[in-house]
Amino acid sequence: MKAIVSASAVALSLIAGAASAQAVRTEKNMSLELANQIAAATVAACAANNYNVTAAVVDRAGVLRALQRADNAGPHTVDAAQGKAYTSASARNTTAAMLENVQKNPGAATLVDIPGFLVLGGGVPVKVGNEVIGAVGVGGAPGGHLDEQCANAGIAKVADLLK
Repeated sequence: MKAIVSASAVALSLIAGAASAQAVRTEKNMSLELANQIAAATVAACAANNYNVTAAVVDRAGVLRALQRADNAGPHTVDAAQGKAYTSASARNTTAAMLENVQKNPGAATLVDIPGFLVLGGGVPVKVGNEVIGAVGVGGAPGGHLDEQCANAGIAKVADLLK
């Protein structure tokens, strides 16, 4: 009888251990060092084209990790960059793709009503493989497509670190 009770206890502890292991997740996230590198590279990419921008980098939860504002970038670019980064991280998509969806799909039009969302081009997710670890948002270039180009250039500068 003791052997049956002991075997049952072992089985229950194994089941409980397996269930609790599934409750814990491991995920990659944006480090401060990486965020600063992306922000600096993004601002530099825009500066090379004479665009004075702000670059905001957020972690996977959309929380600001780094912000760099170029000399002569307008004050509005700070909020725009942060809003685009938050939106991209939250949706795990580019803000340009989201804008296109909002314009073409009446059902998606209410995305612009989500607090903190800024559905304008210039927000790009940062990925390790297929996992979004954060996003970069850019404000200040003369067009969202140019903001996005700078964001992509900033991410490309750290591509070796995103493996």
